[in-house]
Amino acid sequence: MKENKFVLALLLSSLFIAFLGIGLVVPVFPELMDEMGISGTTVGYLTAAFAFAQFIVSPFTGKAVDQYGRKIILVIGLFIFGFSEFLFGISRVVESLFVSRLLGGISAAFIMPAVTAFIADISSLESRPKALGYMSAAISTGFIIGPGVGGFLAEISIRVPFYFAGILGTLAGLLAVIFLKEPTRQADEHQQEAIGLLSTLKKITAAKYLPAVIVIFISTFGLVSFESFFGLFVDHKFQYTPKDIAYILTGSAILGVIAQVLLFEKIVDRIGEKAVIGLSLLISGIFVIVTTFVNGFVAIFVLTVLIFVGFDLFRPAVSTYLSRVADNEQGFAGGMNSMFTSLATIFGPIIGGWLFDIDIHYSYYFTAILLLLGAVITVIWANYANRSKQTETSHFVKY
Repeated sequence: MKENKFVLALLLSSLFIAFLGIGLVVPVFPELMDEMGISGTTVGYLTAAFAFAQFIVSPFTGKAVDQYGRKIILVIGLFIFGFSEFLFGISRVVESLFVSRLLGGISAAFIMPAVTAFIADISSLESRPKALGYMSAAISTGFIIGPGVGGFLAEISIRVPFYFAGILGTLAGLLAVIFLKEPTRQADEHQQEAIGLLSTLKKITAAKYLPAVIVIFISTFGLVSFESFFGLFVDHKFQYTPKDIAYILTGSAILGVIAQVLLFEKIVDRIGEKAVIGLSLLISGIFVIVTTFVNGFVAIFVLTVLIFVGFDLFRPAVSTYLSRVADNEQGFAGGMNSMFTSLATIFGPIIGGWLFDIDIHYSYYFTAILLLLGAVITVIWANYANRSKQTETSHFVKY
């Protein structure tokens, strides 16, 4: 048990470091634009490059985790991440910035499924929801702290945050090499399959995966649109300062993580993953709509907290469900989750931006529609699963 706790702490630290590095770039981009003379459109493409690379590589790394092992894929991902951050720090031309972001996306495609599968291997079915909840909390905390750390280190130099992230990533890779051991898992026939797009697509369309994939894509599409344009929305509508926006986002994210750690396991045990997914999407969708009608800092803060709580319950609920049904395909399930999350991350901000330029409320309406659609699909999915179980039970009784 003590060994598993140490391994879990090391895995969560790896995720935290990776997403800390992603968040570091947020406060640095404006100065980087001025220094290198790049446009906002180029910044958008740099952001999309990370998600695009993650999307392309995730299905292959997900299968590789099952075929070659959790540890080797995680270690490779951490070293790629460290190198990508060092490259971004020393870059003086736009082309190398793009290479850095593409490598960053590839590293995320290695790290996410490896950590998800590793956690599934070292945890029991009873403790897995809690462990995956910690995993989601590590990701969220990295995002929360990243911009603050980046802003502080940028006071020294705008390049320092990337060197700092590169050192952390490399250190995490070395610690993984030294202390992690490949977890014990049962051999599975799927591990011998060739890593290919066709076999991946066949698995995705399986009944146990397809509804979750659809919900992940639709909901993440909406969540990313909300998160990407929150700052612009409150700036245009309420003239909030960057400090106001930072207080709201940081405070909401921290409270969301706390709610996730304290409540997630209890709620999943009581009502199950599908119900948590549906309720969290319904709550978030409703409060996104309400946000377009209210005024005042306190009201916006409270609503944003509630929306973030919904987000922070949705993510681990999906991960827990996929881990439970994946059996010995934990790497594949983690890679699929990463792939469709990154696909939505590519296009969500683009469409949200088009709608925002038409009317500042439209991107929020778009977000709410997608979240509510995800909730409806989850209800249909849960009802279909319940009917299938009842049919199987009736057949069993007959025979």
